[in-house]
Amino acid sequence: MTVERRKFLKGAALAGAGAGIASPAIAQSAPEVKWRLTSSFPKSLDTLFGGAELFAKAVSDMTDGKFQIQCFAAGEIVPGPGALDAAQNGTVEIGHTALYYFWGKDPTFAFGSAVPFGLNSRQQSAWFYEGEGTKLFDEFLKSYNVSTLPAGNTGCQMGGWFRKEIKTVDDLKGLKFRIAGIAGAVMQKLGVVPQQIPGGDIYPALEKGTIDAAEWVGPYDDEKLGFNKVAPFYYYPGFWEGGTVLNYVFNLNKLNELPKTYQAVLRNASVMAYTHTQARYDVQNPQAIKRLVQAGTKLRPYSNEILEAALKASNEIYADLSAKNANFKKIHDSMMSFRNDEYLWWQVAEFGFDNFMVRNRSKL
Repeated sequence: MTVERRKFLKGAALAGAGAGIASPAIAQSAPEVKWRLTSSFPKSLDTLFGGAELFAKAVSDMTDGKFQIQCFAAGEIVPGPGALDAAQNGTVEIGHTALYYFWGKDPTFAFGSAVPFGLNSRQQSAWFYEGEGTKLFDEFLKSYNVSTLPAGNTGCQMGGWFRKEIKTVDDLKGLKFRIAGIAGAVMQKLGVVPQQIPGGDIYPALEKGTIDAAEWVGPYDDEKLGFNKVAPFYYYPGFWEGGTVLNYVFNLNKLNELPKTYQAVLRNASVMAYTHTQARYDVQNPQAIKRLVQAGTKLRPYSNEILEAALKASNEIYADLSAKNANFKKIHDSMMSFRNDEYLWWQVAEFGFDNFMVRNRSKL
């Protein structure tokens, strides 16, 4: 054996030994982590809660099972409305929720999910991922000791179930309507009496006539909750939720303790869950709306009179809140400026194509 060959083999052996020594260091950089997630949604709403389960599975798959997230439905650890507080105080590491539920703490929270006459679902994605959305929200949420990532999108929601037909603004006056947040404040300006009722309590309230109308999400989830059995009129569009974002809310201390690789895993898993949640709704809602109509549901559009009155009321509320709340104004101005540019583009191609296709659907 030549001297050169002996040197080569010796070097290769040392390199192999080096590779063997490195593996424990790699293992140490991927520690075993067990987190808990509490959702604002019940397991029966399989697309909403299912998004959290999909997220947890993706995190596990991307870390060879070393980063485990156990998902709990509303009420199993804390009630649904407690998801933000639970993440904030460290009861759990993640809350899975819709941030507009917490507008009572600060109306700025509403921009984390949806506001009346805001963005559609594609525009929401663009604002959060490529615009200022995530950056502005993380700045706002620091004082709550949490950080957020988009968890899903429902697409444009429906405008609610009514026990009687609604044609004019006058028809809304005095109606007890299950609707919360800024949307509730807008409808209150039109004469509605907003009611805040958890999802599981809406059906009996409608059935007994305790309330006159209710909004939830859209055909698939609404059918599951049985609203069509107690309220025949189904209105659209849900102008207060043009593209509702769901949210993961992370305890900031726990998030910062994670290795950078695990933080990246959370970001990538959230994008996957976000995409799949909307895709599921886009598959489920067309079939659900057909079933509802076949079963006797009466679909009705909101009149232009109602929509224009609601837009005027929304702008008045935004101006009032912006004058009082610097955080609200900062995020409102960013989103609405973004919206206006987006719709400038939308009218050129997106709307033109969709409008033509809808009008010619019978010919396709």
